[in-house]
Amino acid sequence: MELSNLRPAEGSVQSDNFRRGRGHGSGNGKTAGKGHKGQKARSGAPRPGFEGGQMPLFRRLPKRGFTDINSKNIVVVNLSALESFDDGAVVDVKALKDNGIIKKEYDGVKVLGNGELTKKLTVKVNAYSASAKEKIEALGGTAEVI
Repeated sequence: MELSNLRPAEGSVQSDNFRRGRGHGSGNGKTAGKGHKGQKARSGAPRPGFEGGQMPLFRRLPKRGFTDINSKNIVVVNLSALESFDDGAVVDVKALKDNGIIKKEYDGVKVLGNGELTKKLTVKVNAYSASAKEKIEALGGTAEVI
């Protein structure tokens, strides 16, 4: 199991267009799911995360580092993974997805020089390492940057 494969249990997520407060027959009338009285039943209830004046969890936890808004999420593919293609094939992002080598392209795909390649391929991705480009072209293939 991986984080990317997690999803809610079947039937646990319901549509958000449910109409509350439309009478007893709707199954969610009268108090419209807010229970009886109390602060959370009133208009102007506190925002999510409010803990009644106690220092909220978000503010209690230490904060370190920062998130670089300009960073790119690049998917890397080793040359050995390209062996699954036929000789003379055109390898692009769509072909890599169809073959199951990558799941998503995110901000780009880069080919690295790990492993050996024995086939002449036309590879069209966003970036190459120097050794990968050298190995692809040594076999008569082409390494095009898109």
